[in-house]
Amino acid sequence: MKIAAVDAFPIRLPRDTQQAAGSAGSPTGLQASRFDYRWSQAYPALYSIHFETALVRLTADDGREGWGEAQAPLAPEVVCAIVEMLLRPALADEEFSGSPERIRELRQRLYSTMRVRGQTGGFMLDAISGVDLALWDLAGKIAGKPAAELIAGASARKSLPAYLSGLTGADNSERLAQAEKHWEEGFRTFKLFFDRSEAELFDLIDRLRRRFGSAARIAVDALWRLNESDCRPFTEALDERGILWLECPLPPEDAAAHARLAAYVKTPLALGESYRTRFELQPFFERNVFAWLQPDLGRCGITEAVEWARLAQEAGIEIAPHVSIAMGPQIAAALHLAAATPNSPLVEYNPKVLEIANRYQEQPIVMQAARYVLPQGPGLGAEMRNLPPAIPRQAGRITGHRP
Repeated sequence: MKIAAVDAFPIRLPRDTQQAAGSAGSPTGLQASRFDYRWSQAYPALYSIHFETALVRLTADDGREGWGEAQAPLAPEVVCAIVEMLLRPALADEEFSGSPERIRELRQRLYSTMRVRGQTGGFMLDAISGVDLALWDLAGKIAGKPAAELIAGASARKSLPAYLSGLTGADNSERLAQAEKHWEEGFRTFKLFFDRSEAELFDLIDRLRRRFGSAARIAVDALWRLNESDCRPFTEALDERGILWLECPLPPEDAAAHARLAAYVKTPLALGESYRTRFELQPFFERNVFAWLQPDLGRCGITEAVEWARLAQEAGIEIAPHVSIAMGPQIAAALHLAAATPNSPLVEYNPKVLEIANRYQEQPIVMQAARYVLPQGPGLGAEMRNLPPAIPRQAGRITGHRP
């Protein structure tokens, strides 16, 4: 069998950013702007007012299709251009048996296309990851098995515990009410974003503790906002409250600063969504920085994430796949990785993201009693339907004359 076609599709859907603020993919309020990409009100990062991602489709010469997806919350057109201009020539007409070994070979071929030019991260790796997911989907269809079984055989689990990512609401009373609703659904683990003031964050943690007691597990995502020089009082306040993990505390490229923080903070650190390869993670592993590793499958792909999981298991580190803005292929890939990974006790869940993703699925991804049900179709089990056209983006371009 050969790969006959490689296609990519930018997706941009309307989204109520005010309702989504405080949840995965839109953790903070946004500053007013004439651009669709706007600065966070809490820290220096851009977010889209839309739901944006990039889908990848591989078509075999027998007509079978594999679907993948890159994490592309900004400028999905860039990922799609890389897939079609740089990765397509390296992949089209290649023989594909569907074995994990062949996927690794092709993934390495794609990684090598631009490495000598310095493109070993960012958009390039996001594009490779989207293709990697599509290869695993196609491989499962060739074998007639879910992707998790290709990785782990019969030991792959059929359902995965989920944690609720973010509580939305105008104030902490509304956020507590939302937590009560999800508690009734069976959720016992909540991640809170440090999207407002310290006082508001600690007040929400304390309200959750008073309402649910020690049965509630609470994690905090600091959104890279902390400053190493003065964050100790903040981390001590978290330590006193028995937090499950502190996620993304410092600038993601500074392994040494994270190591210094890990040396005194009692709360376990969690990292992973910012990285694409084991080479980026190596200094963090070497310094014993984190207790939780959070691979984003739209950034690292299944092939690389399986290697991360092996390294994490050897180091006694837990895996909790990161799920942000995503449609079916990304979410399903996170579930298949977790199902195949013994040291993966939790997968991230955002109700609004899953709702949007399921609109375009042949079979919806199911959440039951705070557990994801692993899609049981061959491959990722994330067949796409009725792909929407990307709505136009207001670029806010300023034109002028060349000097």
